[in-house]
Amino acid sequence: MDIRLHDTVPGPGDVAAVLAFAREGQAAMLPRGFESCAGAPGMGNFKGKELRTGIFYCANGSPACMVVVVGLGSREPSAALFRRAVAKGVKLCREQNAGSVYIEPAGWPGAPDDPDKALEEAAVAAGLGLYSYAGHKSEQDDAEPEPELWLGGSGPGAERAAARARAQVAGVSLARDLANAPSNRATPAMLAEAARDLASRHGFACTVMEGGDLREFGCLRAVAQGSAESARFVVLDSGPEDEEHPLVYCGKGVTFDTGGISLKPSAKMEEMKGDMAGAAAVLGFFEAYGELGGGRRVVGLLPLTDNMPDGRAVKPGDVIDSFKGLTVEVINTDAEGRLILADALAYAERCDPALTVDVATLTGACVVALGEQCAGLFSPDDELRGKVAALGEAVGERCWPMPLWDEYAEALKSEAADVKNVGPREGGAIHAAKFLQRFAPEKAPWVHLDIAPTGFVSSANELRPKGGTGFGVRILLGLATEE
Repeated sequence: MDIRLHDTVPGPGDVAAVLAFAREGQAAMLPRGFESCAGAPGMGNFKGKELRTGIFYCANGSPACMVVVVGLGSREPSAALFRRAVAKGVKLCREQNAGSVYIEPAGWPGAPDDPDKALEEAAVAAGLGLYSYAGHKSEQDDAEPEPELWLGGSGPGAERAAARARAQVAGVSLARDLANAPSNRATPAMLAEAARDLASRHGFACTVMEGGDLREFGCLRAVAQGSAESARFVVLDSGPEDEEHPLVYCGKGVTFDTGGISLKPSAKMEEMKGDMAGAAAVLGFFEAYGELGGGRRVVGLLPLTDNMPDGRAVKPGDVIDSFKGLTVEVINTDAEGRLILADALAYAERCDPALTVDVATLTGACVVALGEQCAGLFSPDDELRGKVAALGEAVGERCWPMPLWDEYAEALKSEAADVKNVGPREGGAIHAAKFLQRFAPEKAPWVHLDIAPTGFVSSANELRPKGGTGFGVRILLGLATEE
């Protein structure tokens, strides 16, 4: 995304379009220096209905050729509405083949009070709104080129905000690309290679384990038994190596989920290529973190495999070993994500983490509970849970706190092993989280994000496409860069 900062008002005709907002029943709010554009024919009739848009052409000699106005409605504008309005307005500018669009978000309704933060959020919203997946068509559609983004702001704070915005858009876009890629291309080997490439570009360490290296990873190997391709376990490390107590981010990387022997229904099974959206989010975080130059040490752990119903596949009733040493009775082979994450979380203990966060499209139960509007947020630490929820709200990645009461663990008791991998259908997302808690590092805080509702979605909005969303990248980045 091409971002330019401007500390002076553009001259006549310098930009193709200027973005403006209007409250319902009020005149459009134009950035400073664009007051002459208020006389564009028809603009005075714009009603300001929520997320309605209008295009108005300016007279010769105006600083912009046209004004794109987005309505904010009559209710008190929120940060979420601000982001959606920016994204919708910039996409409309692209549809009009505008080569550049000027935005000065400071002071606009719903924008953060801090001018630099407002600039960052507007730039991220614009970049996320403009995203599209290129796909693999032999003849690509002629898409409109992205407009150059001119942001009203200057100084070191604005420069940092623009850099953060570029990095976040790059990270989220990578996560979306990986989740949207077909599973015969986004294989465990391909994702491991993507991690190597990312590490090489940003100076991170990357270790890829496979074959005999995975002897201790009993749960990961069990899920991969039915696959034609061997599993991988990727360790990304931003360094420095001698820094103790890193943040550890674990991402579920099931590159395609048939359900295994507990086979899923065929309807919409093609969407299961997105069951690695958690791993994609961790890779997207490292892309953004690398663009920003890193900082404190962060370790990423990615268990990668598909889940197939081969004759060698793990079966319901099998008892398998885990990295932690606990035995697991597999009741349902379609509850495989928690199995591979169990090994990743147990491996995280070796890192002596300050905090462990796992990100996973884990349960359909969480989708039923929350829809596509927010992720499930689990942690035994009330203060940490509140902190992550607040951070998610601030960056547009909403999370809803869910319980982790000990009573839910009763349903996971097994007569054949230390624990079984599923409980009853009721409370399924909570039972999955309680299973993971058995394997999480015991001496450090732990957060589980069930992004099944938000990581790969069936409907688009102004900020996200249908399919992979990159949800989680901004939360992970916020945790790693907080002061």
